[in-house]
Amino acid sequence: MADTDRNVPLEKIRNIGIIAHIDAGKTTTSERILFYTGKSYKIGDIDEGNTVMDWMDQERERGITIVSAATTTFWTHTPIGKSSDQDAPYRINLIDTPGHVDFTAEVERSLRVLDGAVTVLDAEEGVQSQSETVWRQADKYKVPRICFINKMDKLGADFLKTVASIEKRLGANPIIMVLPIGAEQDFKGIVDLLNMKTITWTGEELGAKYDVSDEIPENMKKLVEEYRHKMIEKIAENDDELLDKYLNGTELTVEELKAGLRKAVVGYKVVPIYAGSSLRNKGVQPLLDAVVDYLPSPMDLKEVKGLSPKTGAEEIRQLVPEESFAGFAFKVQIDPHVGKITFVRLYSGKIDSGSYIYNSSKGIKERVGRLLLMHSNQREEIKVAYSGEIVAVVGLKDTVTGDTLCDEAKPIILEKISFPEPVISLAIEPKTKNDQEKMGLALKRLMEEDPTFSVKTNHETGQTIMSGIGELQLEIMVDRMKREFGVDANVGAPQVAYKETIAIEATGEGKYIKQTGGRGQYGHCLLRIAPVPRGEGYEFVNAIKGGAIPAEFIGSIEKGVKETLEKGILLGYPMVDMKVTVYDGSYHDVDSSDIAFKIAASMALQTASKKANLQLLEPIMKIEVTTPEEFMGDVIGDLSSKRAQITGTEERGNARIILGLVPLSELSGYATTLRSMSQGRATYYMEPSHYEEVPRNIVEAMLAKSTFTGRITAQ
Repeated sequence: MADTDRNVPLEKIRNIGIIAHIDAGKTTTSERILFYTGKSYKIGDIDEGNTVMDWMDQERERGITIVSAATTTFWTHTPIGKSSDQDAPYRINLIDTPGHVDFTAEVERSLRVLDGAVTVLDAEEGVQSQSETVWRQADKYKVPRICFINKMDKLGADFLKTVASIEKRLGANPIIMVLPIGAEQDFKGIVDLLNMKTITWTGEELGAKYDVSDEIPENMKKLVEEYRHKMIEKIAENDDELLDKYLNGTELTVEELKAGLRKAVVGYKVVPIYAGSSLRNKGVQPLLDAVVDYLPSPMDLKEVKGLSPKTGAEEIRQLVPEESFAGFAFKVQIDPHVGKITFVRLYSGKIDSGSYIYNSSKGIKERVGRLLLMHSNQREEIKVAYSGEIVAVVGLKDTVTGDTLCDEAKPIILEKISFPEPVISLAIEPKTKNDQEKMGLALKRLMEEDPTFSVKTNHETGQTIMSGIGELQLEIMVDRMKREFGVDANVGAPQVAYKETIAIEATGEGKYIKQTGGRGQYGHCLLRIAPVPRGEGYEFVNAIKGGAIPAEFIGSIEKGVKETLEKGILLGYPMVDMKVTVYDGSYHDVDSSDIAFKIAASMALQTASKKANLQLLEPIMKIEVTTPEEFMGDVIGDLSSKRAQITGTEERGNARIILGLVPLSELSGYATTLRSMSQGRATYYMEPSHYEEVPRNIVEAMLAKSTFTGRITAQ
């Protein structure tokens, strides 16, 4: 495609993501969108392992999405009942995101750069846990969205019940735009309430053709009338002018209703609801039309706000190509053929292949080697990228996820992305000397790609410890190391990522003095430590007055503090949520050195921490167990024995849903326990919730077993 074809007017661009709970049908919906927009000539099928969006071997083998895939496609919008509007295709930049909680970072970073989203829900299951999580993530970034109630052909599918769960569990304001004709195996099509048309798919040509009729099925006329009335009322409520007309009894036109609805969706007030069955090729085209009609273009969002790196004052960029360039790097991918690819959302201005851009987050210049338009893992090289686009840039060496790229003459820093903390870790070691060198590189590359994946070395055991959000994520990382980097490794059992903290304020003194003949060592400092609210991390404060310790040694004290915090004091887990203040000390003109102050700081911190009521924190998981009613008592009893706090129960069809909070340390092997307890009929889903103090008796049992010897004793 020629470059000129790509310079689509901004109002015809849609940057959208498909978000949902695992197994709601996101990838299938994305595959249908690509087929109907002519981007792929064959419909991909997850069960057959030939999808376009799930292109990694691991994704195809497991039938799940692991990395968000970005694709650019074009849709020629034909209003229902009208002839084709051939001359103006809309450009849709589509991101298919994972549904599994272990890959929540992929959803978070995608939502950060999208203008709108389609939430896919399972018509039988309704709103599930991960649907709630991704909905909250979209709320955080104020992303307008449309709901697509998928799997209308599934046994137990219930459209209105699902809409009720959207209202109740997500706190959304839904507007029903279509009513399904039939359900389960009788699902044939939909009634479009806005245009009062019946759309049926006959099953030929993979759903690309459908019949549009003015005839509403006889048995649905009353229902259609009722819901059309509700739809008009809800749209009018959000627009004073329309409300005036409506209350005065004036008939509102389809154009007025569409304009009113678009304004309300972009204004983040309502959520239009559509229905269909992606797998049976029904209902996807009206959804695409809705994306074009109601989700925002960059023009609707008008501007992006950021801060000036120099002054900290607010900076604003208009979302047009004429502005100076501002973009956001939201994803890094290592490609076997091209090397490091950085996905960038251009908010304003444009960039040329071969030019230099400024990374304002790091204060460095980077060269744009090549610009690529991505289609899942296929690519098309382009010369220029314009505002409103999502492109892949090759050649950025130091840019990582969350960095802002801009024009050096007009720097700006855009809002960063916050990612959840790792809660589970495992030890990994290379099988051979040859693997050792490759492993370091592989882990570094994987950490660049996934911000929720971290690696550190345990100096006590010499082991490499990798940490993440869940076992599946770590399993995939080990698998990728083998396939993509050729690294064979032995892996330990997953371990819970505990943390340590303090409960009260305390002070400690550290003196490191070694006087031998000639130059000795002298470091002496006093530290005050205080707890800070959970999740706030660590803060170091220099409160030295009158030069009691020279400024050049303060950095060494901070380094000593930091290293001790990482090693831990109670059981060897990293210390968090505390403020450390150096407030006094002394030095020696000749003997004082960086290393002496570093050791003194470590000793002072240990002394203070032991007086500050050390506590162990453990990750608590939010769990949702779906079980037939007869096993409900056993499941709750078993969860209670695992220190679980049951937060509620719900009914969903014939199943019972048990909601609770459980320490991760108690859930080892839970899948097997649950299967044997319920004859294999119960399933569960969990995600990290927060950190909480471990009960004293459990800490004491862990201390008795521990071989941790990381404490430095004062000399």
